[in-house]
Amino acid sequence: MNFSSKLVEMAVDEFAKLPGVGRKTAFRFVVHLLKKDRDGLSGFANTLLRLKEETRQCKFCHNVTETEVCGICANPTRDRSLFMVVEDIRDMIAIESTGQFNGLYHLLGGVISPMDGISPEHLHIQPLVKRVSQNRPKEVILAINPSVEGETTTLYIGQLLKPFTKVTRIAFGLPMGGDLEYADEVTLARALEGRRELD
Repeated sequence: MNFSSKLVEMAVDEFAKLPGVGRKTAFRFVVHLLKKDRDGLSGFANTLLRLKEETRQCKFCHNVTETEVCGICANPTRDRSLFMVVEDIRDMIAIESTGQFNGLYHLLGGVISPMDGISPEHLHIQPLVKRVSQNRPKEVILAINPSVEGETTTLYIGQLLKPFTKVTRIAFGLPMGGDLEYADEVTLARALEGRRELD
């Protein structure tokens, strides 16, 4: 694409860095923002800055929050005897949308991937082991994406948690290599219902 404005081109380049956003979509975003008045654009920009400056990780589960403890961990109606381990907030939101899980979460921040330089030390695995050993939930469900890296992470965490509690994984109603965030609610609900204990 040839742009008549260097600033438009720079803005397109920035939007195109977002996952799943190509240059044409990035250009549509830029055109949409150009149509906004100054107040509308300032509100958008301020929200993005606040998102970065005012959010933090929940001290228990590592969810994104503006407070020390996220709304899920602070909710007294959640089942504290049931933990679900997911890669990140996208997977947690996907599970929450099914309405089938009322326990607590633990967000790893990714999966073990030696090729990408991500070892267990780079993830929230040790805080998970500490949390499980202290709280002794009756079950920990591993809901990690079914990829080679996800399988490695699942087996690794399963071995660490087995001394403390029952460890299960969601059933493979999800395709190998698929992402939880893109699965429909029925598939996710069935995967939750069909979970099994790690051997």
